Amino acid sequence: MSSPCAPRGSWIAFDFDGTLTRRDSLLPFLHMVLGGARLAAALALESPWLAAYASGLLDNERTKVHVLRRTLGGRRREDLQDQGRRFAEDHVQALLRPGSMQRLRHHLEAGHRCVLVTASLTLYTRPWGLAQGFVEVLGSELDFDADGIASGALRGANCYGPEKLRRLRALLDGQALAAAYGDSRGDREMLSIAAQPHWIGRPHSG
Repeated sequence: MSSPCAPRGSWIAFDFDGTLTRRDSLLPFLHMVLGGARLAAALALESPWLAAYASGLLDNERTKVHVLRRTLGGRRREDLQDQGRRFAEDHVQALLRPGSMQRLRHHLEAGHRCVLVTASLTLYTRPWGLAQGFVEVLGSELDFDADGIASGALRGANCYGPEKLRRLRALLDGQALAAAYGDSRGDREMLSIAAQPHWIGRPHSG
């Protein structure tokens, strides 16, 4: 990759899973919250839905909601927020790609406005992202009822594919996106509006 050359104040967008990290972050988060045995049991109960997703019969959002209802539904907002902060502080570091983090630091040092745009839960991506210097974190929001209990559903759409682009455009409010970094088909729409799109770790056809 070339060094950042956009003017100070330019907007730069980063995906999280697979771009700044080496792997998916949801399962490690759920493992921390539930423990290995309980997570394995929950995923076993959701295996028909996971198989349907793997076969292309179920989309990303509905699969995620099935898993979240099974694993996080019924938990209190305060507890999940505390666990999200703990995961951000103690566990995310081990998942990161050093090269991508160096790229992020270069943009921050150049005075660029970096935004994290991710399908991952904001329970942990927001505290982590703000601590790194991102000006905003756009991600998938877990829904809570009036008593602060997680339903397991998402509040709003899963921040993936076209939804990433919609939220990013709302934030930019007509301003240009100087560069964007992503790794999968869920990032295509976001990267399509960047003056400098960067695909991380795999070809853009993936």
